Amino acid sequence: MNKVVTFGEILMRIAPIGNKKLNQSNQLEYYFGGTEANVAISLSQLGNKTQHITTVSEDFVGKAVKNYLQQYGVDTSLIMDSHHPLGIYFLEAGAVMRSSIISYNRINSAFCNIDVSQIDWDVAFKDCNWFHWTGITPALSNNTYSALKEGLQIASKKGITISADPAYRSDLWNYGKNAIDTLNELVALSNIFIGGPNEINELLGTSYTNQNDDFIKGAKHIIKEHTNLTKVFDKTRTSLNANWHKIKARMWNGTEFTETKELEITHVVDRIGTGDAYAAGLIHGLLHYDDAKALEFANAACALKHTIEGDANLVTEKEIISIIQGNLSGRILR
Repeated sequence: MNKVVTFGEILMRIAPIGNKKLNQSNQLEYYFGGTEANVAISLSQLGNKTQHITTVSEDFVGKAVKNYLQQYGVDTSLIMDSHHPLGIYFLEAGAVMRSSIISYNRINSAFCNIDVSQIDWDVAFKDCNWFHWTGITPALSNNTYSALKEGLQIASKKGITISADPAYRSDLWNYGKNAIDTLNELVALSNIFIGGPNEINELLGTSYTNQNDDFIKGAKHIIKEHTNLTKVFDKTRTSLNANWHKIKARMWNGTEFTETKELEITHVVDRIGTGDAYAAGLIHGLLHYDDAKALEFANAACALKHTIEGDANLVTEKEIISIIQGNLSGRILR
């Protein structure tokens, strides 16, 4: 069985029920989520062995996080406890032309204060064949950057496939490191790049457009710049409004360009975590199928996440394959 290791922060998401604004409601609901943990949960639901590494608060909240991950089959044995609180974020879910709004409270969180010396990467990477990271982790603190860099160096030496989702968020980089230099340093240790012209432009200072020709040029450019990279995968989205999106995916695998058909989501249930669902679908696809089918699988997984409440994609491989086969009616299955 494949084993995928992820590393990153888990937050508590707090939101008014439905599409209410915060000042309309005195009732709130919560979910746990974090981009890398969302990937681990989805991969576990698809039948892969997964392990998530993080630090949580040493209280009943942190215990609930572990229980949440365990519920979906994620190994939590290397999760560390901290006297710092779990990070949280607040969400107001938008509707139609009103955008969703997110506010983070994570500056002094347990994960930002992670003790690098407590992570046993050799144990984590035992029987592991894939390591996934995103650009959110090194953006949070020098501790999280140092821990991730060490993990990437060890994974690279062990020959483990490394996927990178650079996810540059300028407002997170507040501890002194140069974001672009740091992300390039970490991408250089990776093999699979999840991102398109926007992400490539941010890293390389280029100006590629979103057109397919420029995507190919950009993919070739970043592979040339970071020679450990072998393939580039991108997801494109057309948002007609907050509830009606169209998505498709494309790739350059070093020899050929492929693009999927567009999938239309006319009634978005939950927008959060859809990129993570794409990443998880892609990783699963690359572990089990050829590149073209992996791309289709990732796009269908992403589309289905729009129909699932919460941060993580909880659909099965069978459900994703059904979408690939064109079963889009949503009819009741008996």
